[in-house]
Amino acid sequence: MKSQFTKGMFHGIPIFLGYLSVSFGFGIMAVRAGLSIFQAVGISVTNLTSAGQAAGVNIIAAGGSLIEMALTQLVINIRYALMGLSLSQRLDGKFNTLHRMIASFGITDEIFAVSSSQPNKVTPKYMYGLIFISFMGWTMGTFLGAAAGQLLPEAITSAMGIVLYGMFLAIIIPPAKKEKSVLTVVLVAAGISMLFHYVLTFVSGGFAVIISAVVSAGVVAFFFPVKEDDEQ
Repeated sequence: MKSQFTKGMFHGIPIFLGYLSVSFGFGIMAVRAGLSIFQAVGISVTNLTSAGQAAGVNIIAAGGSLIEMALTQLVINIRYALMGLSLSQRLDGKFNTLHRMIASFGITDEIFAVSSSQPNKVTPKYMYGLIFISFMGWTMGTFLGAAAGQLLPEAITSAMGIVLYGMFLAIIIPPAKKEKSVLTVVLVAAGISMLFHYVLTFVSGGFAVIISAVVSAGVVAFFFPVKEDDEQ
């Protein structure tokens, strides 16, 4: 393909299809939480983080504070900063500061994986093509899901609302089968979450997410430290 932008879009088609289906579940979740179609789509347009958006909607529905929202997003999305640092080593010389700032908006797990696996240096046009089609899939899916959430019967929307959580399970189960550290962090986080849900009910949902993530990560980092060979 002569155009790097077109090449990026072509490589992003699988991401587009995946985001279209997953964000459909987010759209349903958003309207069930009391948001309008416009508000749901607005969140997806200004954010590109499935887990962050799901947690954010839950905090909004629970009437959480802005501090809870900010800390939750920081904990959940801080991995993107690490991905950005790693990806910066693969960027073409044409990536000036402005290009880097624009491209940083679209760094997700999937976009990072595709762009970092390219045999050659990543150009701005390629990155923009990859981000554009992925962004369209995420936004379109949110709109369709939000619209369906207002039109379909409650029984159907309730069933379809688990799509987003199904994606999270699909992400954690395969590595949890292979790595004890991943399985441990999943179990610890689940246990702490259940503790907050059934016992420490006075703790808000936002802070429960923050504490669960930080404590589970800390426990696993202590018992399963990264070996020097793995760091290299």
